[in-house]
Amino acid sequence: MQQDNRVLIRIVLKMLISLVWLINGLFCKVLNFVPRHQLIVTRILGDDFSNLITLAIGFLEILMFVWILSGIKSRLCAILQIIIVLTMNVIEFILAPDLLLFGRVNLLIAFASTGVVAINEFVLTGTKQTHA
Repeated sequence: MQQDNRVLIRIVLKMLISLVWLINGLFCKVLNFVPRHQLIVTRILGDDFSNLITLAIGFLEILMFVWILSGIKSRLCAILQIIIVLTMNVIEFILAPDLLLFGRVNLLIAFASTGVVAINEFVLTGTKQTHA
């Protein structure tokens, strides 16, 4: 694959990956357009602080959006995304599958999405890290 094509694909994937974090953080959690997210937090962590915890998670997801776009320490960012998404999805798979958009299939979607993150960061970059 030509280097120009790799750069273009990396930029498009970076935008799509970052938008997933922004949409889930801002719209689903902070603005609470998808109350199911808070129900999942309540199920897993209890009701006492679920609203505050959901907001905190939302703000952290927005920060992940910014971090991805910044390109700073992109490999560390990718590794943390993979760990966070897979951990969260395994916990939800066990404790709240009935609240997930696609039920237990969400775990497969998580594997696919983290695969995209890994390919974008570790395969399409070639041998040296870029900030595309």
